[in-house]
Amino acid sequence: MADQVDQLGDDFEENYDIFIEDALATGCVWGLENEEGWALCASNDNDDVDVMPLWSQPEYAKAHCVEEWSSYEPVPISLEELLDDWLPGMHEDVILVGVNWNKDMEGPEVEPLDLLEDVDKYAAEAD
Repeated sequence: MADQVDQLGDDFEENYDIFIEDALATGCVWGLENEEGWALCASNDNDDVDVMPLWSQPEYAKAHCVEEWSSYEPVPISLEELLDDWLPGMHEDVILVGVNWNKDMEGPEVEPLDLLEDVDKYAAEAD
């Protein structure tokens, strides 16, 4: 498991590609949820904007259930639900997506509609 988590390194573009490939292959992504709701944090670029981190594998998400996030558990979100409901809603709420953040909680912060477009584009190329 540690090897898998270490797979998400400092190459954020590669982590982003892994996210899309895994999501299309498994049909789901993983967020962190507790009894109070989904894990959010402030953007590294703008303190006024929240980011919802999502991972392409449960092991990647579980690695972040420590310290202030120790009460959270990885929860699957179907890819269809993510694309149809979550990403448009996150766009309306001005929440960015943290895509496959590494063990240092570093990674891309993506506009939800950009992620939606990239997943659609990758899926079309894979056909």
